[in-house]
Amino acid sequence: MSTATQNTLTTKLTRQFDALDADMDGLLTWSDFEKYGRRYLDAYQIAKEDRRARAIVAVCQMQWVELLRHAGVESGELTKDQYVNATRLSAADPSRINLVDSTGHVIFDLIDTDGDGEISKSEFDRLFREVWKSESPEVMEVFQQVDTDGDGSISRQEFIRTIREHYLSDDPDAPGSFLYGKV
Repeated sequence: MSTATQNTLTTKLTRQFDALDADMDGLLTWSDFEKYGRRYLDAYQIAKEDRRARAIVAVCQMQWVELLRHAGVESGELTKDQYVNATRLSAADPSRINLVDSTGHVIFDLIDTDGDGEISKSEFDRLFREVWKSESPEVMEVFQQVDTDGDGSISRQEFIRTIREHYLSDDPDAPGSFLYGKV
């Protein structure tokens, strides 16, 4: 893997770590992942009995178990370096379940609040502001990057491709490289 690849992926995953670290203690625990899932449920006012709530909890649990497995730790906590390395390994590991695609589909189903099979600009803005707690003025620039066909909405296919690029692509100009700020 080239230095550019290492730097691009590391930058993206480091930013994601910082967004997930709810208590900002420099470690990720299951509690941080629970809070991450809860942010979606709270932002979209989804009851815990709803199938979408069960799906986000399940995908967070699967991610956490796979991260611990790939990090080779039993402590129940991950440092930033452990998270970056374990995420890189689990995203590329097809041996159990495709966590990248699973996560993308679950999040898409939450974001698409009107159920029309597309993410509108307002739905995308809500994701950034209410879930990811981002006040970035570049949200619509990110939207335009993800909306690769330029039709004014993000299809499921465009969204899943963006999630894949976030976890797997070494291209700093790929739409997935914009999710936590331009790399």
